[in-house]
Parts: sequence; C-alpha cells; structure tokens
Amino acid sequence: MATIEQKGMYKVFPRSGKNVSFTHYCPGCGHGIINKLIAEACAELGLQDRTIFVDPVGCGVFTYYYWDAAHISAAHGRASAAATGACRARPDAVTIAYQGDGDLGAIGFNNAFQAASRGEKFGCIFVNNSLYGMTGGQMAPTTLDGETTTTTPFGRDPALTGHPLHVCEVFAQLKAPVYIARVSVADTRRIMQAKQAIRKVFEIQRDKKGYAMLEILAPCPTNFKMNAQDAAAFCMNEMEKEFPLGVFRDETGREPLPQRAIPHSSCCAELFAEKVAVAPAVNDTSFAERRFKFAGYGGQGILSLGLAIAEAARLERRHTLWFPSYGPEQRGGSANCSVVVSGTPIGSPTVEHPDVLVCMNQPAYERFAGDVKKGGVVIVDSTVPVKIQPPEGVKLIVWPAIRMAEEFGVPKAANTMMLAALKKFGCTGLSGESLEEALVASFKKKPALGEKNRELLRQAESRDIG
Repeated sequence: MATIEQKGMYKVFPRSGKNVSFTHYCPGCGHGIINKLIAEACAELGLQDRTIFVDPVGCGVFTYYYWDAAHISAAHGRASAAATGACRARPDAVTIAYQGDGDLGAIGFNNAFQAASRGEKFGCIFVNNSLYGMTGGQMAPTTLDGETTTTTPFGRDPALTGHPLHVCEVFAQLKAPVYIARVSVADTRRIMQAKQAIRKVFEIQRDKKGYAMLEILAPCPTNFKMNAQDAAAFCMNEMEKEFPLGVFRDETGREPLPQRAIPHSSCCAELFAEKVAVAPAVNDTSFAERRFKFAGYGGQGILSLGLAIAEAARLERRHTLWFPSYGPEQRGGSANCSVVVSGTPIGSPTVEHPDVLVCMNQPAYERFAGDVKKGGVVIVDSTVPVKIQPPEGVKLIVWPAIRMAEEFGVPKAANTMMLAALKKFGCTGLSGESLEEALVASFKKKPALGEKNRELLRQAESRDIG
C-alpha cells in the first residue's frame, strides 16, 4: 500500500528529462516544507482526484512535477485569475492557487484582491519570503523596511519604495472571504500549525464555503545569504514582527454568498437579445473548424461583424468563440476580433492563422494578410491599396463595402456589406438564413433597422462586382 506521502506526491520527479527524487528547491527553503504539507493534506482528505492546483511563475513553478493531482500553469501573477476560471468551470472541484509574494503581491495583486472581493470559491496559499526568490533576490512588495536585497543593497527605504505590503490585513477589509490567516514554517511547532491551516483551506474548498487566503512566512536561505538555521531565525525574529501570525478571519460557519449561475453557451446570445432560449452546441465531426479574423478601425463595426458570425454559428448549434482586441480609443483606433466556429469543442479562442480574413483598412491588411492559411480567403475593402499580395494559395477578394454603404445612403453599414461578401462567396460554412437572422438580432433594440440591414445585405449580395 502506498504511503500518504507517495499518494500526495509522485515517487519521482521527471524534471529536465531525468527521474529524480529531490525537488529543485534550495536547502532550507520553506517551499519544500509547504509542498509536503499541501500534498499530505490533499491525500489525507481524499481530495486528489478532485483537486486542481494553479501553479505560479516563481519558485513554485514546478509543483506539477511534485503534486499528484490536476494542474494549470498560469502566467506571472495570474494564478488567481486562472483559479477563478477553474472554480467556475468546475464547481465540483477543489481549486487551490499557489502563489509567491512577488507573483501575488506585485503583478498579480489586483487579480488576487478582486477574486477575494468576489468571494470566488478557491483557496489561495500565498508564500511570503519577503523577496523575489527565483529571479535573484530582488525587492518584493513584502520586503521589510531596511532589508537588503539585490535591488536594495543599502536596505529598503520606505521614503523611496514605501512600506511592506500586508496582504492578510488588506484582504481582511473585504466582506467576502471566509478565512484569512497567516502561519509560518520556521520551526517544528509552526510547521504543525501550518499543516492544520492548510488542511482547513482544503476543507473549506471541499465544502464549498467560499474564498480562503492562507499566507505562509517562509525562509529563503539563498537570497537571505544565510545558512538554513539563521534564515529560519530571521523569519521568526524579523519577519514575524512585521507580519504577525494569527487568524484574521474565520467565518466558515456562515452561509456561502449566493452566486448566479451563467450558462456558458449563452454569452453570444445575451449580446443580441433580452431573453433567449439557448440550445447547447451539438458535436458534428463532419463540420471542420473555421477560424476568422476581422480587422479595421474602431467604429467600422468590426467587432459587431465578428459577433454576427458567432451568433449565426450559435443558431446552427455549432461550437463558437468570439475574442475581441482593441485599443483605448473609442473611435479610430485599431480593432480586431477572432471568431472560431467548429463542430467539436474549441480549445482556444486565439486565431493566429485564419482561414478567413476580413480587412477594412490598410494597416489591418498589412498586419494580418501574411498569416492566412493556404487555401484561405482574404476579403479586403476596395479603398485599401493592395501593395502586398497574400501568401501563395490564398484567394484575394477586393470588395467595395465602404463605397456600397455610401451609395445606399447608410455609411455606417459597411460591416453589413462585408457580411454580404462573406455570404455571397460562401466563406463561413453557415447558411444564409442564419447569417441574416444573426444580423437582424444584432439590432435587437431597433427592429426596423435590423430589417433595413437585411434588405441592404441582400442588395449588396446581388451586386456583380468584377
């Protein structure tokens, strides 16, 4: 029978192409102790098959080699954001975000703070060793006043860089969290207290009671430039003066905050209609995935055009994702959106190599035309000087969308003219009826305008453009 340690952690760690039985942490590092305590709690509570760990950037980045459970690797500072998505997508799971003080306290602070404010149902285990460990010991938000780091060689000066950030105290001002505590792993007694606190975080998530934050003070001998014993003493004698241990909130007995369930498949529909009966997507392996990119200036209806394609796909019960990207300008700045339509579940909303590219201006054409897949299509407005040909095997269609909209007396309908081109040349794999219904639905607050655009689309489609 496997031991608890073997059940919680893998027996060997296949890092760097080798199966080793030791971690990457420095001797005396608090992370190694904390990793073992987390693995034990997860295994002892029988939660391995339900647990999703969200791994950070920093010294804890390789925990997926150690903990025998599901893992998501997040970008720097984004573990709390990724954990939010995980706990909402899998409410049955136990979600734990593991973050360091540089990761959470600096670049990721707002992600973590807002997740706590919303009361997201995951646990955040926050390791505070008062500096950036993996990247060389630079000052972090939690660095003590006067503490020497590689970027504060004369000690942290509050007049220049402010005072240490007290994460637990800040989070304790929020209404939503049910548990906020700070522990340490600097000696045996503290380690046992930390184990109980870690276990409590897992129990809170197991029972779906709400958001839990556990800060753990940990020694970093390498960057403290001390031996393990002196680093532990620094943790107890200096760090605990600034960051006192204790429980800042324990409201695990209260009723969880209500959270409205949002059907995942209703997102596009809710943008078009007040109340829509949403039918789930149906798997159809005969429908090949199609990736679209729509690009131009803000104000040209680029994002709405992409939404129309996504809505048409939804009407046909295809899997679809719409992903916008735009600058800070309300009008006139660059704007683009990606749409993916598929007969099977979609892995990512990003479109780097579209099957269909629609460009409403020259910068968009020059930026994206070279990325279109062989066999794909580029539809570009006739006002764009095509100085660069698309890649070999890509069909180029020059379409006078802007000119036709002006001729029809509706200059703002250039995106409808582009939708007509997509319909006329059969670029979407969707029926004309669905495209028209999606267009009309986009004018939900002005039904007469929706029908007017349907008529404009049909007139544009019937034009014979040489």
